[in-house]
Amino acid sequence: MKTYDAIVIGAGHNGLTNAAFLAKAGLNVLVVEKNPYIGGATVSRELHPDWIYSNCSYVCSLLRPEIYRALDLARHGLQVTPYAGGATFLQDGGYLGSYWDAEVKYREFARHSKHDANAYLRFKAETARQCRFIRDFMLATPPDPTSFKPRDLKELLHIGQKFVGMDDEVMYDTLRFWTMSVGEYLDEFFESDVIKAHLAGSGIIGTALGPYSPGTAYVMLHHYMGDVDGNLGAWGFARGGMGAVANALHSSLLSLGGELRCNAGVEQILVRDGKAYGVVLDTGEEIKSRVVVSNLDVKRTFLTIMDQNDLDARFVERVRNFHIRGSSGKLNIALDGLPTFPALPANSRLIDGDMHFVDSLERMEKAYDDWKNKTWSKDPYLDMLMPTTNDPTMAPPGKHFMSVFVQYCPPELDSGEWTDAQRDAFGQTVIQQIARYSPDFENLILHAEIRTPKELENEVGLTSGNIFQGELTMDQLLFNRPLPGFAQYRGPVGGMYLCGSSTHPGGGVMAAPGANAAREILSDLKCGNTVPENFGDD
Repeated sequence: MKTYDAIVIGAGHNGLTNAAFLAKAGLNVLVVEKNPYIGGATVSRELHPDWIYSNCSYVCSLLRPEIYRALDLARHGLQVTPYAGGATFLQDGGYLGSYWDAEVKYREFARHSKHDANAYLRFKAETARQCRFIRDFMLATPPDPTSFKPRDLKELLHIGQKFVGMDDEVMYDTLRFWTMSVGEYLDEFFESDVIKAHLAGSGIIGTALGPYSPGTAYVMLHHYMGDVDGNLGAWGFARGGMGAVANALHSSLLSLGGELRCNAGVEQILVRDGKAYGVVLDTGEEIKSRVVVSNLDVKRTFLTIMDQNDLDARFVERVRNFHIRGSSGKLNIALDGLPTFPALPANSRLIDGDMHFVDSLERMEKAYDDWKNKTWSKDPYLDMLMPTTNDPTMAPPGKHFMSVFVQYCPPELDSGEWTDAQRDAFGQTVIQQIARYSPDFENLILHAEIRTPKELENEVGLTSGNIFQGELTMDQLLFNRPLPGFAQYRGPVGGMYLCGSSTHPGGGVMAAPGANAAREILSDLKCGNTVPENFGDD
């Protein structure tokens, strides 16, 4: 039987990235995937005839450009186009438009508050400064602060130098920022409720925290760290849906000599004498390898597909305490035409971007209160897009696909497990939220896929439906992610590694965890490094 250099568990975007870089270094790599399709949450599926749904992840921005270039993803078919536009609707019938043109955006903000239009320039400069500080560490292995190894000391020194290089005021602001709520941060700049609500959404998406929960300012920053065509903080659509990201990574992997098997779920990681040596599939087949890499989250890896006898009891307890709390739902809707939004000007291009229907932080906080009470938000925060206004390949001519990300939706209700009737009621709550601003929307619905955290866990493998594979809070970032002492992508047994979003730098379609883990594996195997790195760059 063939023995591989590496087996990667899970064909999500991080697993495919990891495998591609290992294959690029000349290793014999196999990716095994439990589903009949690839991509994990980065997937496009035809769930209604002739409609392509991005039914989990839905926009592209965080994908590191260094990885895009190193794996030649453009040649493998990945096209990302930035979207222009977007709007937040007010309950009184007004709207706040979102424009990329700085002068137009200033006039739009000034329409609601001249003070806030001026303050936005300061806000943008401050958040860009915070982005520049942290972006330097995205494609880097976190240093171990307890280690005296030369590389760890060098990396700690680099962090210190960047920090000390700030003046006193900036240093204090940075320390405050990392622990602040997004609501408190925005309160320091703005006075308009709708402008604050418009900007706060990035601080709560995907996290089980409210706008006034400490740490959500960083979540906002996490979403701002990407770029499209060099535009910091821009978001875009992958042509053909988000599965195009996984398809390009798969194509790159195959071109580099890697292999992939679908319908090949892993039952257990094999360990002998404290070292991983392969996997057992759910069919009973054993496949051997020099190293095993898990793209699953830290809980599914160590509590589900590893024998607890192969792990230290204290380590297992720390894994159980890792915070993975689901807070999000998703609707994917096939539309018979383009819905109208009477609040917007005629023929407005604002519909080409994301639309939101909560116009104050107070309403956001109340939506979070519902989640804390173990029910779905009755007045939810929605991040709604229609990719087909930019990408007509996803639906038949004249038809449209709508993606609706929902905050908040708990993994378990106060009454217990989700039922089909409760899932449908949740979906209807979301549909009614949109229908209040679009009178013809409901009549255009041909099909709707409704996804609660239950579906996200069962179908995609996201524990509790958490899209980041673990909360992005200070106790679970950098050298604490996923656990102190295990932040450098190595597991607690030899030859076993983690490459999923439970590791640094966290979730989103970024591919950095997969790339960073590949760098560590290649170092341990004493192979040539094929992975771009930006730690230490100025």
